[in-house]
Amino acid sequence: MSKIDPVTDHILNEIKTQSKTTISPQTKMKRASGQMASIEARKRNDPLYQRMQKYKDMYFKYRAMVHKKYGPRVRSKARR
Repeated sequence: MSKIDPVTDHILNEIKTQSKTTISPQTKMKRASGQMASIEARKRNDPLYQRMQKYKDMYFKYRAMVHKKYGPRVRSKARR
């Protein structure tokens, strides 16, 4: 069995979920490795990470624009 460094062990132990689904060790490992990859890319000022952030910001911007445009029209449907 391989040793896990203290940072990874801490992340795996601190993961909390609000749903009632069962989280397997593989799922925890996959989530933690994804988070740690993003942290490492941000530390190294990776161009791919910067591009990812750019498009993430654009996504939220355009989502807000769509919600602003169509929100009042669908509000009555949402109440039903």
